[in-house]
Amino acid sequence: MKSLLLFLSIALASCTVQAAESVTTITITTAQQDAETMARTGVLRHCRTAGGRLEGIGCGSSREQAIRNCCYWGRPYIEIGVARSIRTGRYFAVVRYK
Repeated sequence: MKSLLLFLSIALASCTVQAAESVTTITITTAQQDAETMARTGVLRHCRTAGGRLEGIGCGSSREQAIRNCCYWGRPYIEIGVARSIRTGRYFAVVRYK
């Protein structure tokens, strides 16, 4: 038993332990998910989850107006998300550009 404990203590002493590398989690959401978040909270803001793509946000009394009010509107786009706020009735739009 003593020889086993001696062996284990030597084995553990000779092991090197490396610190775990820090892991960064990047969350990419769709334009529709971000529009729904803004409609739910009532706050018009960039969610910073576009994966580095150019993003425009806007709001208005109709779907079309919310989209037209987005920054950079008129550029070629990849996706558009629109959601209506239950509390205010306003539409929130997110446009992701190429």
